[in-house]
Amino acid sequence: MTSIRSDLLSRALEAPTEPHLRPLPPVVAELLRSLEAPPRLAAHLRAVHDVAVELADWVASRYPGLAMDRDAVLIGAATHDVGKTLHPGELSGPGSAHEATGRDLLLEHGFAPGLARFAATHATWDGPDVTIEDLLVSTADKVWKDKRVPELEDRLVRVLSAATGRELWEEYLALDDLLTRLGADADRRLAFQAAFPIGR
Repeated sequence: MTSIRSDLLSRALEAPTEPHLRPLPPVVAELLRSLEAPPRLAAHLRAVHDVAVELADWVASRYPGLAMDRDAVLIGAATHDVGKTLHPGELSGPGSAHEATGRDLLLEHGFAPGLARFAATHATWDGPDVTIEDLLVSTADKVWKDKRVPELEDRLVRVLSAATGRELWEEYLALDDLLTRLGADADRRLAFQAAFPIGR
């Protein structure tokens, strides 16, 4: 049984996929293996990470003057739900216990506080100290399944507009085009995630 679980986890982490999903960063894949993470969690983190790469690269290309820590966005997206290894019921139902647990788990495994924080903050993007990195991780965690959150997108648009001086509507249209394109693959990402079991 352990061999089957290990094989499923490896497939979720790195097997070729349709649509093509980038593998998780090696440090994250190693962590998930050491935690014997549920394969469905690994698949979810991989899907969100892949969308985060697209978002971060789009921001870097369109807004070259905007300071953004791309690596933080990618690690944040790849680990945001890691606390669900200890709260597996939240893989199939609601709950927020995984948030603080995830941050603490990452800290215990040597992740810097600035990276571990995304596990605790990915669902609370409306605070006063929210960064562009927070907004991108939160957006990736929504749009991977084609969920659109107007308040979150408005906040991101304001940051992007302030960085360029361009009109809000112009930045909204550009972001909307990107999120619509990313959302078009949501059904295939959801099917990839659903192909893996929730249990260990």
